[in-house]
Amino acid sequence: MIALGSDHAGFALKEKIKQYFDEKKIEYKDFGCYAPESFDYAVAASRACKAVVRGECEKAILCCGTGIGISMAANKIKGIRAAACSNYFGAKLTRAHNDANVLCLGERVTGYGLALELVDVFLNTEFEGGRHQRRIDMISALENGEEIE
Repeated sequence: MIALGSDHAGFALKEKIKQYFDEKKIEYKDFGCYAPESFDYAVAASRACKAVVRGECEKAILCCGTGIGISMAANKIKGIRAAACSNYFGAKLTRAHNDANVLCLGERVTGYGLALELVDVFLNTEFEGGRHQRRIDMISALENGEEIE
């Protein structure tokens, strides 16, 4: 199950992703927004990311105008590693090396075709673990207010 969320500036992209998921028979839950009227990205990020943290959804895809604002909001939620990506290499490595559990996309900066490729590579790339796990552990330590050296 994939959590989806957007503000008004990412609404159309989220709807395209839903169509893609329907075609591919990928299960998802839409946490809003549900219309193109003004909607705050922090609300969408909170709803979708909390579902990931609770284990209701495996990962989340979030959309706003640039992908940046919604990623900043998502990363304030403990247990979330969100990355705003606009290219294939970044979307692949954020999973392989950073074990990101949230992909953030910008409707105003990423075309629909590329966005669907980024979603696909994000969902189908496994975390490599190994030497990268140490860095993920450091991120978790920072999140818990611990000092790292």
